[in-house]
Amino acid sequence: MHCLVIGGCGFLGRHIVEALLAKGHTVNAFDIRKTFENEKVTFFIGDLCSIQDLSPALKDVEVVFHVASPSPLSNNRELFYKVNYTGTKNVIAACKESGVKRLVLTSSASVVYEGVDIKNGDESLPYATSFMDSYSETKILQEKVVLEANNPAESFYTAAIRPHSIFGPGDVHMVPTLVQTARAGKTKFMIGNGANLVDFTYVDNVVHGHVLAAEKLVSDPDNVGGKAFFITNDEPVPFWSVLTRFLVGLGYDAPKYHLPYLLIYFISLIIEFICTLLKPFTNINVTFTPMKVAIAGTYHYYSCERAKKLLGYKPIVSLDEAIQRTVEHFEHLRKGK
Repeated sequence: MHCLVIGGCGFLGRHIVEALLAKGHTVNAFDIRKTFENEKVTFFIGDLCSIQDLSPALKDVEVVFHVASPSPLSNNRELFYKVNYTGTKNVIAACKESGVKRLVLTSSASVVYEGVDIKNGDESLPYATSFMDSYSETKILQEKVVLEANNPAESFYTAAIRPHSIFGPGDVHMVPTLVQTARAGKTKFMIGNGANLVDFTYVDNVVHGHVLAAEKLVSDPDNVGGKAFFITNDEPVPFWSVLTRFLVGLGYDAPKYHLPYLLIYFISLIIEFICTLLKPFTNINVTFTPMKVAIAGTYHYYSCERAKKLLGYKPIVSLDEAIQRTVEHFEHLRKGK
């Protein structure tokens, strides 16, 4: 297949590019900047909100992987809306204009998350209506417009992959941020009792889900088109256990003290309210948000049964192996280095 990976120079996008190359596919990568070299990849630099920028990258392409999104850690609603919603509508229009027939979106498990426990949630869950942050809000808009664009009458087929807490080599958020926090002496405390189970998903498994979806949109479009799929490691574990393994694996102390979840969540709501009141007068970058507290203190893990049944999905890297590989990759962040 001739594939285009939009966001192909980012963490997940680059892994998708490399997996497609390994399978013998022809690969274009489109992004706002070039972050790596590979003579087998045709790079295109541009803005996904511009059909003029996208069109050259779409020439002769059969499948598009739309992976691009601002970081979930950003607090810029305007940017989220522009890229995740407006930009995605533009991607769909550009695909149709260029004759592309298959589109796989990187969505997010957060589209159904409202800050309360989800245990073994599946795709029958409704979209969240109480938005925890602008990222989740705009990912919902994005996923809706992609799945609604699925149109067998026009032979245009789409699917959305909903990963949860992606990590692995090349990650620029989870492990680097955790180490930065540890070096600042701020990893002594755990929010909640530590028993809440969550999904962490190794990047190779997320890539595997994307590639399977693309292949099934070609071989079985009527059963896969227009559907979303949760993709995880299928091994829910206590939230703090994985973070602790990263910390200890890199030589940092494990968190020791528990903070009451409801109290910390209430404090985060107060901080958010105060910052909202002050927003017209000053620009405050809030890092202690209700969303982050909820993620740390609630259950949120999902069923992969639909992906197993319709895509033939099965995690290809276990959680233990994934953590080991990730710690080895981030050896340069070890304590004392």
